[in-house]
Amino acid sequence: MPGNRFTVVSFHAHPDDEALLTSGTLARAAAEGHRVVVVVATAGEAGLARADWAADGLGSRREAELLQSARAIGAARVEVLGYPDSGFGVAGPTGARPGCTVPFSKMDVETLAIDLAALLTQEAADVLTVYDENGGYGHPDHVQVHRVGIRAAELAQTPVVLEATIDRNSLGHAVRALRRIARLVPLPDLPDVSRGYCARADITHRVDVGREVRVKIAALRAHASQSTDAAGTDVRTIALLLRLPSPLRRRALRYEWFTERGRSPTGVMIDDIFDSLRTGSTVTDEDDTDPAGPRADT
Repeated sequence: MPGNRFTVVSFHAHPDDEALLTSGTLARAAAEGHRVVVVVATAGEAGLARADWAADGLGSRREAELLQSARAIGAARVEVLGYPDSGFGVAGPTGARPGCTVPFSKMDVETLAIDLAALLTQEAADVLTVYDENGGYGHPDHVQVHRVGIRAAELAQTPVVLEATIDRNSLGHAVRALRRIARLVPLPDLPDVSRGYCARADITHRVDVGREVRVKIAALRAHASQSTDAAGTDVRTIALLLRLPSPLRRRALRYEWFTERGRSPTGVMIDDIFDSLRTGSTVTDEDDTDPAGPRADT
């Protein structure tokens, strides 16, 4: 950790997940001089997309979109592990990994964890991000990312593991507001979020990414294939976020949430994903000061 610079490895299930849940935090880390590595388990080849894009090799398209998103974020390295995408509830087509036909969500956790742990060790990762135990909204590949990431961090002895999530309380307020808007403007069916993600009381970190909203928008826009359903008509989460009026969009994208493994929530949320590393090492006040100054409201 020379010069108090850290390495964060952000592990995701599919291209676009990194943009939705962590792109602001990763962009902030990169801008502050830390090394950011994005690792994606599958190419997302079983995801929803317009029929013409799906027929043209959706996995390859989504990998290209991931690289574009990662460039916007400032990631130093991107790895697509190539396991078969599980789809949502059914097994997807074979992924890019030779000889692998079992969907990622059904593969042996220990075997997957050994592979990821090798990458964590190679990178000397200080922080690993995964998902909460619900996999956010319950996608089987997201749940598997949680399981695999937790075990890989144990094997690699990665010091800090952060479970990317969303504050269920804030999300519920947002969904109710959008339902009111939907009376006037056509919007997609909005999900029941009462059981997904995490309750506010269980979250340890709320990261202010107000300065990175433009980067997050660029990362979201990179994933053009994920803006509609297979028919090309139903608006999905990325397109919905990008279509919001600018002030509302900035408000919706301003914060990203994490729960740190082994750290008890105190009721005061932390704004720094490297807080445990900083407070556990000898860091002067000068070294620990954000050169851009305090993160003011935007």
